[in-house]
Amino acid sequence: MDEKAIQDIVTEVFRKLGRQPGNAPAANPAAPSPTPARTVRSGGHEFGVFEDARAACRAAHEAFLQLGEKGLEGRRKVVDIVKGMAEANAEVWGREELEETKIGRLDHKIEKLQILKLVPGVEFIHPFGMSGDHGITMEEYTPFGVVGSVTPATHSVPTMSGNVINMVAAGNACVFNPHPSAARCAATAARAYNEAIYRELGIANLICVIAKPTLESFDAICSDEHVRLLCITGGPVVVQAAMKTGKRAICAGPGNPPVVVTCCADLRKAAESVVQGASYDNNLLCIGEKEVFVIDRAADEFIANLERAGAARLNSGQIEALKKEAFVWHNDNGSSHAAVNKDLVGRDASVLAKRAGINVPDKTPLLFGETAADDLFVEEEQMMPFLPVIRVKDINEAIRCAKEAEHNYRHTAIIHTCNVNHMTAMARAMDTTLFVKNGPSMAGLGLGGEGYLSYSIATPTGEGVTNPKTFTRTRRCVMVDNLRIY
Repeated sequence: MDEKAIQDIVTEVFRKLGRQPGNAPAANPAAPSPTPARTVRSGGHEFGVFEDARAACRAAHEAFLQLGEKGLEGRRKVVDIVKGMAEANAEVWGREELEETKIGRLDHKIEKLQILKLVPGVEFIHPFGMSGDHGITMEEYTPFGVVGSVTPATHSVPTMSGNVINMVAAGNACVFNPHPSAARCAATAARAYNEAIYRELGIANLICVIAKPTLESFDAICSDEHVRLLCITGGPVVVQAAMKTGKRAICAGPGNPPVVVTCCADLRKAAESVVQGASYDNNLLCIGEKEVFVIDRAADEFIANLERAGAARLNSGQIEALKKEAFVWHNDNGSSHAAVNKDLVGRDASVLAKRAGINVPDKTPLLFGETAADDLFVEEEQMMPFLPVIRVKDINEAIRCAKEAEHNYRHTAIIHTCNVNHMTAMARAMDTTLFVKNGPSMAGLGLGGEGYLSYSIATPTGEGVTNPKTFTRTRRCVMVDNLRIY
């Protein structure tokens, strides 16, 4: 074979790999990944997107081994790719998720991807060292291997992407079983991430996603020998199933965050914060304000400020009309119980208003109205932009009602007050993972407050706001001797 023929073959190989001979593969994490004319495949599967859960777990294990050879710098490159692509594709992916799930608000879908840069990466993992008369000890945070994960319909691509950042920063590979109603958008993002990672690092399936997720694929992931750790963000049923697998499970469970407003609070700021938090993505956030207990003497002024902040007030008759639409009743073994009407979850306030019998402007962020403390809108985590407001006589009643409404999930609670004693009393009573004072709920995740971002808040299993350390195990290395100079 002559030299020109060899050169032609080399050129064709590099062309298929998306690069020019003699050049390193180009990587611009911040640039959107263009849809290729031909989908590159690895082992017979699209990059990271699998029909078979077992095959996905095997591929993720191989990717984990490859990632280990790339060191911390390899992990850092993956984190940069995910953050850069999420921001660059935020509008396209946010729109695709909204079109698929039909819940939430487009501007907030986009923003949830743009702010992924606030999720901590490799810089969060620091070894811990000790030295003494008897030698030196080093404790390091090491990966589990393959992490099996479930993501919700409410924040499919953001949750998957945020978990990827944390998990890969810790040195792991991932297999995701997304919510069936948000699987297509998750696959789109995973495929794009994997293609970019392959171009940069040569690893094809670091982020695996089941194309058609089912309970059977979830069971297969949980039982697969390659999966060493589970991370579940979903409803009580899937959380309980994960905790019964015998494997360590990091579980983000339900929440029903209450708000307490006292007389000494800045009532204008409190109202603006409540509207901001309760309306965010049409109240799909698990940390979002779900009900407000306000001291009676401050209630009228607080309610007036809610209206000034753009929220629309419903009267008692309109609340009852909405309630009939917002909940459905089930009868199980002779016991009747209410459940949220999924057709209204995450819908715009203007849609809910029509069900209540009134019209409000399309851009209305939130509906609210006064209810009793035991109202269904208070008891159920309804994930709709309607906020029940309950008058209470004093701080003791407010805290007691807030604790009852939160159902001891120990997820999130918020207070607006200038009284530090009231803050302390509520913090002790609620014992929640997030406790926000004088700000919107999102301040608890670094959005308007100090801190870092995560879309998985592990309350049932106690890890709290997840970060790269959450997905590691601690390994201790000890050298015994008199090694100190001084």
